[in-house]
Amino acid sequence: MIRPRLEVADIFHRHGAAWRKANAGHLSLGQLQVMAAIEQCRTAALGGHVERCNNCGHSRISYNSCRNRHCPRCQGAAAQDWLMAREADLLPVGYFHLVFTLPAEIAPIAYQNKAVVYDLLFRTAAETLLTIAADPRHLGARIGTTAVLHTWGSAMTHHPHVHMIVPGGGISLDGTRWVHCKPGFLLPVRVLSRLFRRLFLTALADAHTTGRLRFFGEIEGLRRHQAFTAHLAPLRRKNWFVYAKPPFAGPEAVLAYLARYTHRVAIANSRLIALDECGVTFRYKDYRRNGQARFRTMTLAADEFIRRFLLHVLPKGFHRIRHYGLLASAGCKANIARARELIAVPMPMVDPPAAHDTADQRDPPDHRPPCPCCGGRMLIVETFGRGGAPRGPPFTAASGD
Repeated sequence: MIRPRLEVADIFHRHGAAWRKANAGHLSLGQLQVMAAIEQCRTAALGGHVERCNNCGHSRISYNSCRNRHCPRCQGAAAQDWLMAREADLLPVGYFHLVFTLPAEIAPIAYQNKAVVYDLLFRTAAETLLTIAADPRHLGARIGTTAVLHTWGSAMTHHPHVHMIVPGGGISLDGTRWVHCKPGFLLPVRVLSRLFRRLFLTALADAHTTGRLRFFGEIEGLRRHQAFTAHLAPLRRKNWFVYAKPPFAGPEAVLAYLARYTHRVAIANSRLIALDECGVTFRYKDYRRNGQARFRTMTLAADEFIRRFLLHVLPKGFHRIRHYGLLASAGCKANIARARELIAVPMPMVDPPAAHDTADQRDPPDHRPPCPCCGGRMLIVETFGRGGAPRGPPFTAASGD
């Protein structure tokens, strides 16, 4: 695996200590923990192990990952594990991609009340889809959806929205047949947008009434009921953004999309270009432009880059991937089996383990890269703890040690 020449960890190493000192007292424990995890990821601070190729004898030291869900280094393996579990749940129908976005006026409230507002975003977007789909004037069926929360725009600004992946159809309300959607069309976006707006604003007002929202700094005045009501009033007339992308080209394309989106963080290391006296330069997309003009670069001062990155740290224990309707965890397997039966497609066969695979199936998948010399399997021959080091330099076939 080729390591990017610049990583978020490098920026934290060079500027993190000064940034923490300058912002002391204004950072959450979660933000500090994310910074520490990224700085220590795959370094001796977390310990590691020595791997040796069972074919040519080449050895290398591998340091442990932090496994923090905000770390750009760690999400690739986590995404693959998640996808393996989801693959058997795919149905042989077209899939649609919808995006539900909160208006900019809500973003400051969401930032100061992440757990409450992001949860409302999930629940009201899902309720909107399930309600309109069940309406006989539209699809007239029970559908399922997988929702993924993103809180950033391409330039790492705060932009809360959920991506929803929806099978193109559902089980009829009486449970007797599979209802296919129209070719290339799932549900009317304008109808979705209006119901989403009404459900979310009603739920947000209720959260304010019951004292579940907190306000600080520039929006502290919204604590007062009258001010909060006045702030929301224009949003009841504004068009809310619900975007329906063209349908995916088959289940394989759905998996490819999910692999890119489910475990994405605010910025991937691959988008970073330079770290110098001018700041951090990275690639981003300007969606107000078309064609090649959309692909641009931006340079931010290091402290502003760190600030933007940490805007997107989620509350501890908050689930950013959720399933609703037919795909809700409680009845997912039974619903998938029933859907396949109604579509008249047999359940997928599970391939038996390969002959050479004797590992306990309960163990996590092995994501170690193969031997760079011969492509052989790398085996762990020594482990060492946090802050430790191998007992001696790793043997390599090339060195002849």
